[in-house]
Amino acid sequence: MSDYQAPVADILFTLQAVAGLDVLQALPGYGDATTETVEAILDAASKLAGEVLAPLNTVGDRERLRFENGVVTTPPGFKDAYRQFAEGGWNAIAFDPEYGGQGMPWVLTSALQEMWNSANMAFALCPLLTQGAIEALQLHGTPEQKSTYLPKMIAGTWSGTMNLTEPQAGSDLGAIRTTATPAGDGTYRVKGQKIFITYGEHDWTENIVHFVLARLPDAPAGSKGISLFIVPKFLPKSDGTPGKRNDLRCVSIEHKLGIHASPTCVMAYGDNEGATGFIVGEPHRGLEYMFIMMNNARLAVGIQGLSIAERAYQHAVAYARERVQGGKATIIAHPDVRRMLLTMRALTQGMRCLVLYAAGALDRAKRHPDAAERAKNQALTDLLIPIVKAWCTDRGVEVASLGVQVHGGVGFIEETGVAQYYRDARIAPIYEGTNGIQAMDLIGRKLLRDEGKAMRALIAEMQGAAGADILDRATGAVLAAGRQDATQALAVATPYLSVCGTVIAGWLLARSAGQANGADPAFSEAKRATAAFFAANILPEAGADAALVTGGAPSTLAFPMESF
Repeated sequence: MSDYQAPVADILFTLQAVAGLDVLQALPGYGDATTETVEAILDAASKLAGEVLAPLNTVGDRERLRFENGVVTTPPGFKDAYRQFAEGGWNAIAFDPEYGGQGMPWVLTSALQEMWNSANMAFALCPLLTQGAIEALQLHGTPEQKSTYLPKMIAGTWSGTMNLTEPQAGSDLGAIRTTATPAGDGTYRVKGQKIFITYGEHDWTENIVHFVLARLPDAPAGSKGISLFIVPKFLPKSDGTPGKRNDLRCVSIEHKLGIHASPTCVMAYGDNEGATGFIVGEPHRGLEYMFIMMNNARLAVGIQGLSIAERAYQHAVAYARERVQGGKATIIAHPDVRRMLLTMRALTQGMRCLVLYAAGALDRAKRHPDAAERAKNQALTDLLIPIVKAWCTDRGVEVASLGVQVHGGVGFIEETGVAQYYRDARIAPIYEGTNGIQAMDLIGRKLLRDEGKAMRALIAEMQGAAGADILDRATGAVLAAGRQDATQALAVATPYLSVCGTVIAGWLLARSAGQANGADPAFSEAKRATAAFFAANILPEAGADAALVTGGAPSTLAFPMESF
């Protein structure tokens, strides 16, 4: 057993009160997602998370990975835990039953991802990337590619990766140099090097299916000249089993601040004749297809911020209840400790509301029978994804840091375990597009592109809620600045995103608290008290961030670059 117990009651409540589980159950194809079924799935998942994955979290952090002769060996217990995960069908929850999936709403997978990442974030990264690869292949793969790869990947027998970054090309994907040359038989020869490839090599699955961005010989310059290729570790034989080893290898693994049990690989393609690749979709549209994986991953990384916050909060509460200081009282009686714990609790529950609200919109965008409703929810999903990714991961780091603070001096000592949460949390604001990129995406691609239509629609839904007027004024300021000079708007993108996250999460938390009138009076009262704390102690931060939105750009842009 471990100190982590999945908050099943709060997750189920949020699915119902915020995500609209009853509405999702009525969508085409989601009829099996009854409340009883969802509750049973959550209960079973909580057991796997608490009893199997969570006890390995510290093991993975301390034992780390072994890398010898191109082979990655994961820490003790991890391979068997993945076997249990795959055999339990946990990789298949949201995917097409035609290929072995269970056809459940994506919002349920999001709830499960919270558990996996709270229990063991380093472990959960492997299925996280696989699920994004599955979604891209479902949408743009050929029938042959789907029949070859989807059943194995959905079952978890094969895993998937996302290969974007190169040593000279970080966030600037237009600078990619990896090449793909037609081989004359419908395949391509892929050559190049990719870095920061999560689970690019490991010992869990019989095959690893790499999704690689590369350039064709006739590719135009920049990001519009990128294509997407399937490059499997082992080339599938006609019977679907792994065959010949492809011309690719793991060159090294990174030594990182956190997520020590997750192999972050440098991958080399085509040291010899070239790795055999299979193009996905049309040439030169690879970045468009890869964004399907990236948006999937950005939602999942936002969930990681929530997850690490929940784990840190549970650990801090347990310590505060037992740590005696200054006499006979435990430190949970100290007002400032209670302030920290309530901050952790309110932020965590606010994140859960925001995550599941976004995932519910994603399900409606995919399955609603009315085209106008699908379009409306897709616009809402697109708007929320960068907010979920950035706000939740920034707040996840904040909550993990507070967890260390609650422990005092011993929190700085590795043996307590809370330092690991802080170290693990720190990657989430960086990968899958840094949070600065998320903020620029929110303003450049989501707000200015439609003149704030999607955001205005959301603000209208929030009418009368605390903080809605602050968000409305901040949005107007950004739109006005963007019409004159996009640079002025981008200079305040980060505080604007913070306003969005704080206000929307606070609104959802308050709205859900208003529905907390169930059979458990203690749960209902705690929910309302948590929302009240958020409104009094966290929501005012939105006003301070809004002041930065309206007045922060001039001083930022006036400072001479050569003076740094």
